[in-house]
Amino acid sequence: MATSDPIADMLTIIRNGGKAGLSKVDIPGSKIKLEMVRVLKEQGYIKDYKFLENETQGVLRVALKYVSEGEPTIFGIQRVSKPSCRVYAKSKNIKPVLNGLGISIISTSKGLMTDKQAKEAKVGGEILCNVW
Repeated sequence: MATSDPIADMLTIIRNGGKAGLSKVDIPGSKIKLEMVRVLKEQGYIKDYKFLENETQGVLRVALKYVSEGEPTIFGIQRVSKPSCRVYAKSKNIKPVLNGLGISIISTSKGLMTDKQAKEAKVGGEILCNVW
C-alpha cells in the first residue's frame, strides 16, 4: 500500500507500540525519520534506535522507553505539519508544548531540532510534530 505521509505513519507506529507495551518497533527507514528518532533519544523519550540495512530502504528499529508502572514515556505524539497543510513558524513565534513539558520537532536550515534549540539558535522552520 502506498502511503502519502510516512512521518505520520512513523508517529502512529511509535504511539501504538507504546500503548501495546511493545519493547521495540520497526519502522521503514529514511533520513528524516532517523533524525527525528535521534531527537527523541536526545530528549529521553525513547531508549535507543538502530538503523538496519536491507536490500530496499532499510529498517529503523526503535526501543521504546517506559516509566515504572508500564506507562510509555510518550504520553502523546501529534503530527502538526502535513503534506496537505504545511505549518511554518519564525523563531519568535514558536510556542511551547504544554507550557514547556513537551517538545516540538522542527525542521530548520540547520537540521532537525527541538523548539527550545530553535529559539536559542534563532532559526525558524517547519513544525513537524509535538511530543509530550
